[in-house]
Amino acid sequence: MNHSTWRSAVYGGIGGIAGGTLFGIMMQMQGMLVMLAGTMGSESALVGWLIHMMISIIFGVSFGLLAIVTPNLFTLTIAFSIAIWVIGPLLIMPLMMGMGTNLAAAFTPEQLMSLATHLFYTVITAGVYYTLEKKDSVKTESIA
Repeated sequence: MNHSTWRSAVYGGIGGIAGGTLFGIMMQMQGMLVMLAGTMGSESALVGWLIHMMISIIFGVSFGLLAIVTPNLFTLTIAFSIAIWVIGPLLIMPLMMGMGTNLAAAFTPEQLMSLATHLFYTVITAGVYYTLEKKDSVKTESIA
């Protein structure tokens, strides 16, 4: 992994931490972190936070790596939001809870709100990524 790839992954991970923290606060208020912990057989909000933040960092790093090959950050943000919404609450989470998928309920108000919160996460992640990347490129230009 070269320096710029590593840097993009780190910046995405930092963005994922920021987005995940804000998204996690919203999830905490709705009792969703305990439900997330339930996928691992726990009832602890702390376990839910740990799982949520690990996922947030993995998604953030993925976002950073995809930003290298996607010329338009706005397009990536929208597409990534939809992808993690489908992967998380529509597929993996309900399957882990033994409920089947939520694909048939994708356009219900509850799931559309979930899409909005995943968009919120990705906008924060993208904003942090963009800010760090821009600062780094300004620093690099001033050195050259």
